[in-house]
Amino acid sequence: MAIPTHTKYLVIGAGIHGLSSAYHLALQLKAQGKGDGRDILIVDKGGIAAGASGIACGVVRNNYFQPAMRELMAHSVGVWESDAAGYSYHPVGYMQVSPESMHADVATIAQQQKDIGYESTFIEGEKESSDYMKTLFHDWQAKGITSVLHEKRGGYANNTKAMYALATKAENEGVRILTGVTVTGFKSDSAGGAIKAVETDKGEIGCDMVIIGAGPWAKTIWDKLELPKTISIKGKDGILHHDIPMWVYWSLQEGTLGVNPDLQKTNDGRFPPVIHVDSNEPLYSDFDGSLITDKMWGIYYKPDFHFGGIQGGAAPYKIETDPDKVAVDPYGVDSPDFIVGEDFAHMWTSALAHCQKRFEGQFEFYKNEPSGGIGSFTPDSFPVFDVFRENCYLIADSNHGYKMLGVGKLVAEEICGQKSRLLEPFRFARYAEGKLHPVSSSPFPWS
Repeated sequence: MAIPTHTKYLVIGAGIHGLSSAYHLALQLKAQGKGDGRDILIVDKGGIAAGASGIACGVVRNNYFQPAMRELMAHSVGVWESDAAGYSYHPVGYMQVSPESMHADVATIAQQQKDIGYESTFIEGEKESSDYMKTLFHDWQAKGITSVLHEKRGGYANNTKAMYALATKAENEGVRILTGVTVTGFKSDSAGGAIKAVETDKGEIGCDMVIIGAGPWAKTIWDKLELPKTISIKGKDGILHHDIPMWVYWSLQEGTLGVNPDLQKTNDGRFPPVIHVDSNEPLYSDFDGSLITDKMWGIYYKPDFHFGGIQGGAAPYKIETDPDKVAVDPYGVDSPDFIVGEDFAHMWTSALAHCQKRFEGQFEFYKNEPSGGIGSFTPDSFPVFDVFRENCYLIADSNHGYKMLGVGKLVAEEICGQKSRLLEPFRFARYAEGKLHPVSSSPFPWS
């Protein structure tokens, strides 16, 4: 397909956000008699799901300490459920298994899930929690667990299958997808003004509006838009704190235990919910008995035929390299700044064994194919959904992205004139205004 010289709506990124925004925008335009998918062009420097969306764990959950995130996730779960088969979505549920230090946080989540009508079961007490887990897994053995929040909705999707299905939905509405096209800059009539054209390595594309869903390359695009590298944030102390870097990078720790996914079936032979465990218990090596950590740790895991085993991960860690020098490309395990390796495999497989006896002695089956990648994180580790340069809608998910299928639908509605209450808490202005999201006790930066 020849590169066009103009399009009404230019979408940058063929991952979860770009594809979802384009598909839902096509539907909105048609419904309002304002056009259709032929008015939309997606460009991506790689291919469909070539970035984070293609290697994401695919977990879909509502479990967040932040009310705004919970409401947004409840909406997204509904979008996943609207075509579960088409999106290769498995609605098996999600479980947050927690120690006493997180009890109050999780109790708050449980109550607010109840308040918004999101079905879940909340178990409290160490014995009660152990008994509940053993109704699912006879070999459950994690100690020090005092609460279990079992979301009956949520689950996971097969990442690339879901993305190609979404791309097909968009193309069926007339949306064009051009891969192998790298954005190199933006043109406007004045400094910092509305974007008139997007410069690419294949030529210039004029446009009326730009939608950016670049995932880990959010900072790269941000810089090309000449937006501020540092910002001011009003803290809880009411004081403006200046010169805060807008972007940092974190390395995502994920992997797969190469065993039959059937190994993780429940007592009644069903596939289980996604399991997320946080623990204050000392974690000892399942390989040699040595102490791995006596600090708080967390893992998540699920059986997954797409990954060919038990797939999951642990908390990410901040990349200390200057953000301007982090090598996002080549993306994923080939980046020199992505250094997750044997230490993760040792920790994660030992944590699996800590939780369930069936995983003892399974370290040798860990696949020497580390997954995960690099995430571009905002200062508070929560998304920014907002318009910049007058006509540029930025979807910067701070690595929450894959589960947020519904964000594209809300963005499409906003572009067509319907402001979203669910997206409002994620505007860029929240930093200067001090409208920050509350922080939980979880070791995960986005929980």
